[in-house]
Amino acid sequence: MPSVVKINVLTVPAEMRQELEKRFANRAGMVESSDGFEWFELLRPVEGTDRYLVYTRWRSEEDFKRWQQSQSFQAGHARAAAEAAAQGEAHGHGHGQGQGQGHGHGQGPAASGSELWSFEVVDSAAPKQA
Repeated sequence: MPSVVKINVLTVPAEMRQELEKRFANRAGMVESSDGFEWFELLRPVEGTDRYLVYTRWRSEEDFKRWQQSQSFQAGHARAAAEAAAQGEAHGHGHGQGQGQGHGHGQGPAASGSELWSFEVVDSAAPKQA
């Protein structure tokens, strides 16, 4: 069974980029200990877009869904929603094509929009060992 890749595409205004990166750097890191988790990367746009990519790879779709339903995922996202609500900002959270999701989990949303892309790994390569 191939691994699955989930890419959360976050639209981030220029003035929130540093804040988003800081929030991800300070994240609890609970995903790393989740069963079936294989890889995480936060990708900063270089030119031509204001969208960050949050790349995660999982052993299976079931592992990803189990993490989404976990207490650590729910607690982190509930905390972000509560902080956004306290600041009077909307924080929709469908993890699909949503608006105003506050990824990065700090004071209010750093992203103004979000969508989730899903892929199966068909082929991959690593550097050859000498």
